[in-house]
Amino acid sequence: MFSKTEKIPKPSASVMSSQSRMLEPGQQEKRNSPDIENTVTDPGNTTFSSDITIRVQNLSKCYQIYDVPRDRLKQFVAPRLQRLTGRQPRQYFREFWALKDVSFKVRRGETIGLIGRNGSGKSTLLQIICGTLAPTGGVVETKGRIAALLELGSGFNLDFTGRENIYMNGAVLGLNSEEIDSRLDAIVSFADIGQFIDQPVKTYSSGMSVRLAFAVQAQIDPDILIVDEALSVGDAKFQAKCFARLKQLKDNGTSILLVTHSSEQIVTHCSSAILLNNGMQLETGEPKRVVNRYMDLLFGKEKREVGAKPLESADELAPVIKAEALYQLSQACDAFAMREGYNAHEYRWGDGTVSILDFYLAADGEPYPSAITAGQAITLAISVKFHCDLLRPILDINIKTKDGVTVSGINSEMGECDIDDFQALWKKGAVMHAKSHFKCGLAPGDYFISIGIATREGEEIIPHDRRYDSIHFIVRPHNHFHGLADLELNLSLVK
Repeated sequence: MFSKTEKIPKPSASVMSSQSRMLEPGQQEKRNSPDIENTVTDPGNTTFSSDITIRVQNLSKCYQIYDVPRDRLKQFVAPRLQRLTGRQPRQYFREFWALKDVSFKVRRGETIGLIGRNGSGKSTLLQIICGTLAPTGGVVETKGRIAALLELGSGFNLDFTGRENIYMNGAVLGLNSEEIDSRLDAIVSFADIGQFIDQPVKTYSSGMSVRLAFAVQAQIDPDILIVDEALSVGDAKFQAKCFARLKQLKDNGTSILLVTHSSEQIVTHCSSAILLNNGMQLETGEPKRVVNRYMDLLFGKEKREVGAKPLESADELAPVIKAEALYQLSQACDAFAMREGYNAHEYRWGDGTVSILDFYLAADGEPYPSAITAGQAITLAISVKFHCDLLRPILDINIKTKDGVTVSGINSEMGECDIDDFQALWKKGAVMHAKSHFKCGLAPGDYFISIGIATREGEEIIPHDRRYDSIHFIVRPHNHFHGLADLELNLSLVK
């Protein structure tokens, strides 16, 4: 049953019930703001759709930052005295907004990915949803039992054994001893920590702790499961088991909030995604689109319009390599949009000092094919124009599935490339022609090619032009193999 929203009156005490919110020092001065509505939850409201398990509306969290400890005391006392004497109250702290106006809904059986750089507000948001942190403003409503892995080892008594912690955690989550007994074997089996189940948790490694914590949370069949980067600790085998369990929970109607820095996990396991940056909701929607925006934040600046003027005439095309003029690429204008296979919904960004102008795609010599057959020889060629002098550019090509999972990729810093050619100084106005060859060993389906060019300054990558998902191609159905890619496996009898 959904909780009912109520406005919080000016508090007379700093601590309320577990269903209420704990107030920050000095926060009462902010309550007169018409922009902020603080809420508590109270059983009884069923006005929302029955398949919605989480509703977050205009959620904000502000911290007061005091330069010196005595300013905290001043903030507690001085404004009251100043109002009594008719003076304007003074503020002795600086505001830091960990979250600002975040809104979204989660439906039953949905998996929502939360992604963002460190300090973007992800953990703060999850703590507020779980009720362990008070919001400054906005509404949070949840329906059903919540199980959460907010941090490694949270909720464990280090002196208790693993088995004792299972019973303690189960009780905290609302299970009685009989219900825990019925789940105990499944929890112990899933955690797979052997005899350590009867040893104190303080003797556990970080991987063992997260195994036990996830096993408890995942085996109680919660209505809402929240996982905050905890799975990054486990090994690959355990992660695979965890994601199989997450899929099972999702199919059974559990709503899942997954926080991770892995873009592959977001596009593979999430129904939709939310990108947070500096406490604000920057992008919400299709995982692949949100991940592209996240990569923008990680490796560059905000999205900019990049490129040369659009191609106006086919006469402006010039051969890439005149000695083998089997195909033509533009050397001056952006001709991508004229080519078969161009994806008009590409995600393009960079600082504009370089432009990726044109591409050529062929299968067994057939230019711009409508579909590709497994086993065909693929040629990809591109032209790149430099708008300033650039030393040692890095050219990158990636092939992804329609869901955003990277199948294969290469860049000019890898050993398979002629590195010396790429490490030259490219002058302003120069045009680079590059090509790649590969044999199509992909499963039937839709694929996208992303192309990027950047330079390295120390440990930082400076993106100049990145065209994500800019080229679309289809692989025809076949029965040569099953799976994602053809590794040229063979099968025979040993005589």
